[in-house]
Amino acid sequence: MKSDFVDKVGQENLGHGIYCIDARYIQHGIACCYLMVEGDQVAIIETGTAHTAEGIAEALAELELPKESVRYIIPTHVHLDHAGGAGLLMQQYPEAQMLIHPRGARHMVNPTQLMAGSKAVYGEEKFQQFYGELIPVPKERVTSVEDGEKYELNGRALEFRHTPGHAEHHFCVWDSVSEGWFSGDTFGISYHEMGLYFNKDRFDKNRLEKSRLKKDRSDRFIIPTTSPVQFDPDKLLASIDLMMSYNPKKFYLTHYSVLENPEPQADLLRAQIEDYRQIAQLLRNESEREERIHQALKDITLARLSSEQPELDLDTMEKVLAMDLDLNAQGLNIWLSRQEKK
Repeated sequence: MKSDFVDKVGQENLGHGIYCIDARYIQHGIACCYLMVEGDQVAIIETGTAHTAEGIAEALAELELPKESVRYIIPTHVHLDHAGGAGLLMQQYPEAQMLIHPRGARHMVNPTQLMAGSKAVYGEEKFQQFYGELIPVPKERVTSVEDGEKYELNGRALEFRHTPGHAEHHFCVWDSVSEGWFSGDTFGISYHEMGLYFNKDRFDKNRLEKSRLKKDRSDRFIIPTTSPVQFDPDKLLASIDLMMSYNPKKFYLTHYSVLENPEPQADLLRAQIEDYRQIAQLLRNESEREERIHQALKDITLARLSSEQPELDLDTMEKVLAMDLDLNAQGLNIWLSRQEKK
C-alpha cells in the first residue's frame, strides 16, 4: 500500500489513517466523507450521495486497497447528503456491514419515505441532480448501533454515541486514536471559506494547498445546523457537551473536513443555539414568520462573523451560507410549530 496520498481535488490525507473525500455534492467543498484505514481494513464514514461513490473508488484505488477491505459503511444519520449513497456503496463493497442509528435503519432498508420527502422539496429534476438513485440496503447487512456501543476496525476501537438535537436518528463516532469525533451535523458547519486565511481574490476551489489546509483547521467560524425537521435546542446543547466531555482534539465535520482545537467553536455553537432559540421565540407570532426568522438569522450571523473574523468578506460569506441559513430558518419554524402543539 502506498504511504503517500496524492493531493487531488477533494482528497486530503489528515493523518492517523484518515482521509477526507469530497462528496461531489452540489459543488466542491460543501460535503465530504471519510475513509479510515487501519491495516488492511477500511471504514467509510458518511456516504454522501450516489455521486460520491466514484470519488471513494478513486481514493481506494490510489491507496491500493481492494473492495474487500471495506468492512464498515457508517452514515451518521439518514439525511441524504450523509446517507444517500449508502445503498450504492453497499452494492459496490459486498463485504461491508452498515452501522446505523436504530431510528435510521428502516430508512436504509426502504428509502421510499426519504425519496418522497426530498422530491417534495426539490422536485424530480433537482433530486436527481443532487442525490442520484437511492438503492435499498438488504436488511441482513444493516446493524443498528445503540448508544455507547463499540466496534473494532482491525483492533481500532470506535465508540458510538447517540447525539440528538439536529436529528433524532443521529450518532457521532469517537476515534480514540486521533482523539477526534466524526460529528455529522451535530457539531455544526464550517466551510473552508470560513477560515481566517480566506481571500476571495486568490482562493482556488480546484486546488487544496497544504499550507492553507493546516491553517484552516483551527481558525474557522462555525454555525449550528437547525435544518428540518427534528431540531431541538436543549438536546443539541446536551450533545455538544457530551462530545466535549471527551476532551477531543479534532472534529471531523461533514461540512467540511477536520477542525482542530475545537473549544472556541464549541462555545460559539452554544451561544448561537441560544441566539436561534431567542430569535424564534421573539418572532413566533409574526406574520410571514419563516421569512422574518431567516432575515434575523442572516443579520445576527453576519454581525457575529464580522466581530469574530473582521478579515472575512461579508458579501462572500452571505453567499457561502445562503443555503444553510435558509434551511436553519425552516428548521426553527418547524420547531416553533411543534412547541405550539404541546
